[in-house]
Amino acid sequence: MGASTIPQSESVIEPEGYVESRQETRLKEARMDPDWMRIGVGSTLLTGSLLLLTGKRKAGLVLTFAGTALAILEHQDLVSEWWNALPRYLNDAQRMLDQAANTVEDLTAKGEQVKSLFRR
Repeated sequence: MGASTIPQSESVIEPEGYVESRQETRLKEARMDPDWMRIGVGSTLLTGSLLLLTGKRKAGLVLTFAGTALAILEHQDLVSEWWNALPRYLNDAQRMLDQAANTVEDLTAKGEQVKSLFRR
């Protein structure tokens, strides 16, 4: 049994007023012009993940790193936006951790006060 393509009929008659959905449009565009970079990134990440799961750690890490690098090359503008926003997120996280630590310290001190009241 060999791999073969399904013939596409170009003479499909659509009902009057038919509007093509976005998904149908994307599928037609993907059939005409596949996004090879996206396919390469996905297959590289998938292969690397499978290698990691099967215990081939070095090869898996190399392939997942290569897939990540390809994805970064494909979306440089998005990566630069994230990189520029990272310090703000780190500062927010640090502030929340400081608040949590202060709350724990306050609760510990109040707990000690309550314990001392009961000891009297």
